[in-house]
Amino acid sequence: MSGMSQLIIAPILLPLVTAALMLLIGEKHRWLKARLNLLSTFIGLAIAVSLLLWVRTQGQAESIGVYLPGNWPAPFGIVLVVDHLSALLLVLTGIVGSSALLFARARWDGAGASFHALFQIQLMGLYGAFLTADLFNLFVFFEVLLAASYGLLLHGSGRARVKAGLHYIAINLFASSLFLVGAAMLYGVTGTLNMADLALKIPLVPEADRGLLHAGAAILAIAFLAKAGIWPLNFWLVPAYSSASAPVAALFAIMTKVGLYAVLRLWSLLFSGQAGASAHFGGDWLVYGGLVTLAVAAASILAAQRLERLAALSILVSAGTLLAAVGFGQPVLTGAALFYLASSTLALCALFLLAELVERSRSANEAPLDDEEDAMPSPLESLHPPKGINLDDEQKAVIGQIIPWTMAFLGLSFIACALLIIGMPPLSGFIGKLNLISALFNPQGLGVAPQQPLGTAGWTLVTLLVLSGMAALIAFGRVGIQRFWKPEERPSPLLRRYECLPIVMLLGLCIFLSLKAEPLLRYTQDTAAELQAPDAYINAVMATRPLPGPTTASAEVQP
Repeated sequence: MSGMSQLIIAPILLPLVTAALMLLIGEKHRWLKARLNLLSTFIGLAIAVSLLLWVRTQGQAESIGVYLPGNWPAPFGIVLVVDHLSALLLVLTGIVGSSALLFARARWDGAGASFHALFQIQLMGLYGAFLTADLFNLFVFFEVLLAASYGLLLHGSGRARVKAGLHYIAINLFASSLFLVGAAMLYGVTGTLNMADLALKIPLVPEADRGLLHAGAAILAIAFLAKAGIWPLNFWLVPAYSSASAPVAALFAIMTKVGLYAVLRLWSLLFSGQAGASAHFGGDWLVYGGLVTLAVAAASILAAQRLERLAALSILVSAGTLLAAVGFGQPVLTGAALFYLASSTLALCALFLLAELVERSRSANEAPLDDEEDAMPSPLESLHPPKGINLDDEQKAVIGQIIPWTMAFLGLSFIACALLIIGMPPLSGFIGKLNLISALFNPQGLGVAPQQPLGTAGWTLVTLLVLSGMAALIAFGRVGIQRFWKPEERPSPLLRRYECLPIVMLLGLCIFLSLKAEPLLRYTQDTAAELQAPDAYINAVMATRPLPGPTTASAEVQP
């Protein structure tokens, strides 16, 4: 891992340096900052893809990369780790970030100051949270990404954003306080904050201190689950996400996954089957908390009237599904949940971007875009009927009317997003839900008879997966009729290339996942197997040694 070890820190350093440069440039050269932001974001995505390919091509025992930024051994120094799970989320972050930034280039990046610097700091916090291997630095990166998200949520101003932003800031500050309390209690019991070292120390905790250990872990879990969107701690999420500007809301689609990642990472390490009396602590709470979240979100979707609110509630449906699936602690089910995570994140990001364009089409007094050269090209076909065709009393073609291509694009994109989120065949959303249901009935894999029948929690999750899909079908059908099929005279919205390209890119990736589902399913199943057996992660972290310094190296050469 000599060459690739240096690349692990690049996703953190690159946005940090980029943000610093953009702060030095100032707001007068916004065009330069925009291009620098795009370049840095795409380079970050390329680095994330490189790390994922490296993790995938290595052997099982060598697929975990460790980097020591301070050149101190674990558990005393900062440790960064890339494995199957973190590499997958790094790539998702890069894709979502690139898509949101391309969309913002149309007009949103100019709606306020320091957008590009805040965007890079947000990416730095996300990348760092997925790479760090100790609790203290996880808290640091949490605060970095949250501080940037405060500014991004308020970007563009407006009463709704300020109101939702105050609630968002308050709940996240409270969750951060719980994070500190929980981490301090774990440190007081075990004497360490390194995740791998915690996994080694927890089985050795005496029975007298086990109650304090579980209390600290529970407080820490509340902080993570509040960010992941579990009910009833998710009351802030829908107003905040539906009020944010479209590119910011799209970037926030990966934010709830940070809380889920923290729960999955710590739970699989600290409370695995090797944790002694603390093995699988809190698993039932994850299962039933996820089920309640899924049920409440599915019921709330039926009342959604605006597309932005529908997208935000769909995030809660995804969060409830993932939390419940992870709580079962079954590798096959966890692998299916990770596939569902990738598909739902891309689809929800596309839906947040699409929501603004669809809502724009409702405005009868559409203001023209300033930059005509950036506007979308005119339709390839004329909207006037050709000569010789039969016309009705209103001089319109009897056999049909040519739909403006912008409305056709929005309608087809809306249908694709709806099919992905509902879980209708043949797209990747259906494949994800089908694998979840299959894993519930076949926890040991296909072809292996289950050792015990599906319990109440399992049947409840299967039922809610079906019912949530039906609720989403009703909600998306109603919104689609109101936005596209309701007979109203309105001008077609003006779109720019930057606004359409990321939506096409995200939906294209979802279609690619549908066609190439098997490789990604193999990857997610390997990820689940790696999480189920944390010894490789622990050994990789604890066995990594600092590089020898110049003085030590010269002393070894001397006779």
